[in-house]
Amino acid sequence: MCRYAMTTYKPHYACFDCRKTFKRRLLNDVVQDEKESLAATCPDCGQLMADMGLDFKSPPKKEINAWQHLRKLYSVGIAFHSCGCSGPGYIPRDSAELRDVLLERKEEYIKNLHFWLNKPILETKVALEKDRNNNLSTYSKVYHLQGKKGGVIAQEAVDHWTDLIQDIEHKLSKVLAKQS
Repeated sequence: MCRYAMTTYKPHYACFDCRKTFKRRLLNDVVQDEKESLAATCPDCGQLMADMGLDFKSPPKKEINAWQHLRKLYSVGIAFHSCGCSGPGYIPRDSAELRDVLLERKEEYIKNLHFWLNKPILETKVALEKDRNNNLSTYSKVYHLQGKKGGVIAQEAVDHWTDLIQDIEHKLSKVLAKQS
């Protein structure tokens, strides 16, 4: 997070039941070197509020469908977090668009899983380097899994993509259940 954002921006919290938002200073801005954060509760109903990020702009209270959509987005992990420099990224406008985005993401995850499931075992360093160069974008998506010797263990990559597919299926089931 930008240091500038910590002193200028205040995180936005939303209560979907009351359809209200509140800005809140970071605890670190009040008490120096404080790393813990206290849970934000709605001053009206007392329920936990959703951390919607620095770039959140709430709809008017009377727009119930917009608030329901925001609740759906939040339930699948989409919020408006950024330092303000690049914006929050793409935010689906409605449930159908959200479903389409999640389905596209799932297809991408499945493609990556198939790559790692069908990857031949390469014996030589030259073959490994050639494979890595030919599939750089696929390797870069699991860069964080690289071991000390710089290689990615295929089973770890398979586990990674399997977990992401399960997570996206869980999110899709939430979206589809709320559409019915």
